[in-house]
Amino acid sequence: MEPLRELGKTLLFLAGILALVGAFFYFGGKVPFRLGRLPGDIVQEGEHTTFYFPLTTSVLLSVGVSLLLWLISRLRR
Repeated sequence: MEPLRELGKTLLFLAGILALVGAFFYFGGKVPFRLGRLPGDIVQEGEHTTFYFPLTTSVLLSVGVSLLLWLISRLRR
């Protein structure tokens, strides 16, 4: 393929992903689960501080991004 055509295809793909992420954040309050508030996320509340570590959310996002990158690599062959 021509280099500019390949660049255009990549930019369209990235724009589609960005639109999906934006829609997820826009409609995020209406889904039955909330990222960042899943079972397994660690919240430790002290008297003056709160420690919050979204462990389950981090694992889920990591698996999702890994799957997405794997699909992209398979489609580029």
